[in-house]
Amino acid sequence: MQALDDLNKKVDTLLKSYAALELENKRLKDTIARQERAEEQLRSRLNSLEQNMVSVHLGKAGMTDDEKDNMQAQLDHVITEIDKILNTLND
Repeated sequence: MQALDDLNKKVDTLLKSYAALELENKRLKDTIARQERAEEQLRSRLNSLEQNMVSVHLGKAGMTDDEKDNMQAQLDHVITEIDKILNTLND
């Protein structure tokens, strides 16, 4: 009888652990889904800002090659920083 009681206690402990892990798994999946939505919104906003920035700079009369190169460097830097942030969100 003692062995059966011990076995029941172990089964109960395992079932409680399983339920806790199920809740943790659901919470983590929800977190991932939120981060993916946030990442998509950031990417969309980045694309919009890039288009606006290019439009503004290209709309300037007499833009020199140095100004264009500087603008491209700034865009590359901003994109790199946003990619770092998105990677951090995914971790």
